[in-house]
Amino acid sequence: MHPYILTTLLFALGLGTTITFASSHWLLAWMGLEINTLAILPLMTQPSHPRAVEAATKYFLVQSTATAVLLFASTTNAWLTGQWAIQQMAHPLPTTMAVMALAFKLGLAPMHAWLPEVLQGLNLTTGLILSTWQKLAPFILLLQMQSVDPAIPTILGLSSILVGGWGGLNQTQLRKILAYSSIAHFGWMLLIFQFSPHLALLALLTYFIMTTPVFLVSKLYKATTINMLAISSMKNPIMTGLMPLVLLSLGGLPPLTGFVPKWLILQELAKQELITLATLAALTSLLSLYFYLRLSYTMTLTMSPNNTTGLTPWRFYSPQLMFPLAATTTATILFLPLTPAMVALLMP
Repeated sequence: MHPYILTTLLFALGLGTTITFASSHWLLAWMGLEINTLAILPLMTQPSHPRAVEAATKYFLVQSTATAVLLFASTTNAWLTGQWAIQQMAHPLPTTMAVMALAFKLGLAPMHAWLPEVLQGLNLTTGLILSTWQKLAPFILLLQMQSVDPAIPTILGLSSILVGGWGGLNQTQLRKILAYSSIAHFGWMLLIFQFSPHLALLALLTYFIMTTPVFLVSKLYKATTINMLAISSMKNPIMTGLMPLVLLSLGGLPPLTGFVPKWLILQELAKQELITLATLAALTSLLSLYFYLRLSYTMTLTMSPNNTTGLTPWRFYSPQLMFPLAATTTATILFLPLTPAMVALLMP
């Protein structure tokens, strides 16, 4: 892709998200979501391949459907209440429709089936954008909606945690595993956003920090399946040693950064006297931990080919920019002691 075209598309991608962030009117938010969707479609078809075109087509159809439902919900709300503001969704019918449309855009269960299929057809760089940046705009809209029936996000959150863990158990494709990981993490965010939006935002930012090094390392190893991870450990021995910590941080084990949002979310649920809900969420998240342990085992405890060809790749220079990988890996492993500062910053 020509650099000018790539720059224009990335600018449009940022512009669409910024418009949605800055808007309090449903039509402006809808316009930002549409710009965001149309900007990423050409990026999804690179490199040009039938599977990439198929993924882009699926993504376009899904996002168009969800955005149309969202526009219909906002129009219905304006018809019933006379209000176009995002924070003035007062009637239960358009509110429910809007929540379901945003959950569809985020890939939450039970509207999740498109996300693993779309992510599987993309290259790892575009997959990282889809798993992180593209989730920002719908999630911020979800946070701004105040009069939501608590049962809806609770059901969506629990089912997402369960499906995210269950769906990734029998997968061998890394991108599908990361898609189910995304579904499970957003389930945790949806459980808590009605009680503490700042805590949901903290969980979102922590997820972005944790999932970035997994995509970057997969790109560094040129690995798309679990078996390719097993035979690529000699390409970068240091990262091979650090990756189990990153994966276990994604699983939410202490004393790693991923423990912070789960710890605070369970604590807040306990404060709200939702002990059963907290227990169910903690138990179902063990399913996700299984496939993180499976990836860790494959990377570090599986013997790679012990021959000259297998031992030399670490000597080769990698053209990949290593600073983002180093920064996000460090943050994923070592940010637990900064929990009081993060809580004070994001939860006044």
